[in-house]
Amino acid sequence: MRLSALVKTLLAAVVAGAMAGTAGAQSVLNVASGGSQNMVDYVTDYLGPLFESRNSRWKVRVVGTGPGDAGSQAILEKLAAQVGSDAWDTDVVVINQLKTTEMVESGLLSTYRSEIGTGSLATRDTVRLALGTDVDGYVMPMFHSQTAIAYNPDLVPTPPASFDELKAWVEAHPGAFGYNGIKNGMSGVAFTAAWMYAYAGNTDQIMNGPYDPAIKDTWDQALADLRAFNEHVSFTPGNAGTLDMLNRGEIVMGPVWVDMFHTWQADGRLAPNLKLTLPEPGMPGQPYYYAIPTKAANRDAAKAFIELATSPEVQAEGIVNRFNWYPGIDAEHVQDALDPQVWTKIFLDVTPQDLASKGKPFPLGPFFTEIKEAYEQKVSN
Repeated sequence: MRLSALVKTLLAAVVAGAMAGTAGAQSVLNVASGGSQNMVDYVTDYLGPLFESRNSRWKVRVVGTGPGDAGSQAILEKLAAQVGSDAWDTDVVVINQLKTTEMVESGLLSTYRSEIGTGSLATRDTVRLALGTDVDGYVMPMFHSQTAIAYNPDLVPTPPASFDELKAWVEAHPGAFGYNGIKNGMSGVAFTAAWMYAYAGNTDQIMNGPYDPAIKDTWDQALADLRAFNEHVSFTPGNAGTLDMLNRGEIVMGPVWVDMFHTWQADGRLAPNLKLTLPEPGMPGQPYYYAIPTKAANRDAAKAFIELATSPEVQAEGIVNRFNWYPGIDAEHVQDALDPQVWTKIFLDVTPQDLASKGKPFPLGPFFTEIKEAYEQKVSN
């Protein structure tokens, strides 16, 4: 199998870590993390040292592989390259939903959730299904990201409670709603997926399968309505661009990532009066997952690491308090471990009940591709 340059770099880093562990008194727990740099920093600066302080014989070494599908694909390739070996040199992986499904289907991950004490604390459908694939037992969510509609309550005292109400509001207030279409940011892609959930029909099948290519032939009206909707909106340059335009008052409503919204407010980059709403029937979000490779050399330590990472105290401090992510475990389990002010800030507008009923997954992979292609062909042209 020919390895990409990124996978070769990842292999070299893990081997170097293993050699360093052999030279010292500690054993090395090797973690490979896809996702943004702040996810790698989270393990390096917080979670890893916490695990080491409670398990003195272990040293945690994390290697980042990058965001998006490419970062998780590098981990997949690395594990696939070790098939046939008795013990693999990666103990914990942090991966996105799409590549998790491929790793499970390829036999590269092992089941472990029932073997850790925190396994029962996560009950959302994302623990069992990833883009329609059964991943039950193979994963624990590190966190949940979520999209919602941000708005200025001084100008929109009663925000739209549904997509039907949003359509009517946008038509009555041309240019005041903004999103980035499907270019330069996933907040606009998520809004597009939510539109299809609201109007395309076959919503459960689009989310969970089974895949049927004929389904896309039923989308013409939903896409035509979205094209008409777009005639009344402002287009933004991406995730950050939507927030910037909201902050400057160039728009008064638009889809955003909730964690990014709260982080910008905490940093003073976003007006403190802006609020969030999650309209019916809901909008997508996604987790990153902790998983254990099939032949991880240090399986018991890997389970202990993930159990700590998904404990209420760590989910409260590390995931919610530090990064404004929604917890990977069910929200009620972190409430007692959070400062009441932090709980109120994170869950005031979008409650745990909202997340449970209106937090949706992204579409099944083939449907997702077809939705984006259909947008390009029938909405943006």
